Amino acid sequence: MKQGGVTIRIPFRKAKEERKSTVDVAERIALEEQVDIEDESGAEQEIEQEILQEVEHEALQEAEQEVIPKGPVLQVQEVHRSFETGGRAIHVLKGINMEVQPQQLVMLKGRSGSGKTTLLNMLGGLDQPTSGEIYFDGRAFHEAGDAARTRMRRQEIGFIFQAYALMPLLSAWENVELSLRMAGVPKGEWNQRVAYCLEMVGLTKRAKHRPFELSGGEQQRVAIAKAIAHRPKLLLADEPTAELDSKMGAQIMAVFQKIIATEEVSICMTTHDPTILEVADHVYEMVDGKFIT
Repeated sequence: MKQGGVTIRIPFRKAKEERKSTVDVAERIALEEQVDIEDESGAEQEIEQEILQEVEHEALQEAEQEVIPKGPVLQVQEVHRSFETGGRAIHVLKGINMEVQPQQLVMLKGRSGSGKTTLLNMLGGLDQPTSGEIYFDGRAFHEAGDAARTRMRRQEIGFIFQAYALMPLLSAWENVELSLRMAGVPKGEWNQRVAYCLEMVGLTKRAKHRPFELSGGEQQRVAIAKAIAHRPKLLLADEPTAELDSKMGAQIMAVFQKIIATEEVSICMTTHDPTILEVADHVYEMVDGKFIT
């Protein structure tokens, strides 16, 4: 740098310090004329390398987070259920172990009296095991009190029954709306959600009809819309195709597959119909209160 006709050389270390502390472009250019270009290039490359490593590290962390598997929605460990009748104990369930993973369709296959409906009731918190453990979404369902189980049922679990369980004097729309009311969903969300659920099961044009004006298959589809309206994590269905012919039964299973994909829900259902087993992700066969392989 020249001052009064005399060339003043700035020591290398001082030049670097000044380069870091100044933001004036002209002064930086003057300093760069006295500093070794190779050193400057090396510093820039070092900074770029540090930035690249940091970006790669953040990307790796995000990727690791994405591949962390979710735990099971339901986990059953050594569950037994006995009833006292006539002075003696009747063992209905005998050491049940099972899991339902996220977005799975799991079927409990068995004849009437095999214990599958009793098990389904316990999975939904309607009954408690005599011994053993049931975990719903990582929480100890078997230890929860009545109020806690009721709250989880209303907000996080949907039920579909063989006999449809619809309110006879309410329309299809009103039956689905009732589910939202019971779950405590804000009223401002009801119309959009009810319309969406009825559309999903193909009943938009039948929304104002009451149950006695609908076929069996249509009533079951209303029951499905009602069960998913409050966005549950789990659907429990007791023989949902038992009262339907094979064609209607296939339609119900197609609806189940659709809502698993769109609503990201898991389904556990009982059945004795061998024609629908092929669509299941897993089938547990029950005989006399036990699973057989």
